[in-house]
Amino acid sequence: MAETTPASSEDDVPTVPPELMNDLVDGADPGAVPSAGVGVVHLFWRVQPLADREAVLAAIKQAEADGDQVITVAMLGHKADLATMALGNDLWRLRQLQTGLASAGLELVDSFVSITEVSEYAKTVPADMKRHRLYPELPPEGKTAWCFYPMSKRRNSAENWFTLPFEQRRDLMFEHGMSGRKFAGRLVQLITSSTGVDDYEWGVTLFAQRPDDLKEVVYTMRFDEASAVYAEFGPFYTGMVADAESTLTAIGLA
Repeated sequence: MAETTPASSEDDVPTVPPELMNDLVDGADPGAVPSAGVGVVHLFWRVQPLADREAVLAAIKQAEADGDQVITVAMLGHKADLATMALGNDLWRLRQLQTGLASAGLELVDSFVSITEVSEYAKTVPADMKRHRLYPELPPEGKTAWCFYPMSKRRNSAENWFTLPFEQRRDLMFEHGMSGRKFAGRLVQLITSSTGVDDYEWGVTLFAQRPDDLKEVVYTMRFDEASAVYAEFGPFYTGMVADAESTLTAIGLA
């Protein structure tokens, strides 16, 4: 009788396949390079009287020349004038960008540090989808309405996400994901992990066609049990994505 190969279970599937892991280049500091994915830093700035436009642009261009992605956002409201969202696989380079912008005369008023990831609930998605989650290419074309907020899962006595069985958490997240898929084509969502590296557990960045797309997706998904019962949210930051030169002009740094 021929031997049969047992079907693999979800537990047998690696969250990140070996081909998506990061290699350490010569001289790289292992403490600054994620084993998979990239570091993400959201920096929120206020323009100071002596801020130097050309020095800000030089810091951004240097980061891009080093292979990092830098998204610039003209912020709305009083919380900040400018947001820079930077993604790169070496945290020292992200720190260099932060130093360069601060040296150019911008005041850092808030920040969020995270790492791209493949969720434990997404083990079985195709490798190409995992690649897009770990190594996104941003900003998406035609989606300039932008929002960022941090969030965590509740751990109080009545609603403790982390004491739920894995299968229940997976099903709740599947329901949550199905709500988000209704907005396919209208927005792009990037969820990054910040457990152990910042005050909240995840960062959520939204790129949308229209500003009301941002409002509608957040409102819709708050009715899902994973959000309505178990989610806690931090401050929301909203603005418009543009190239660096246009963004600086819009915030008055001419």
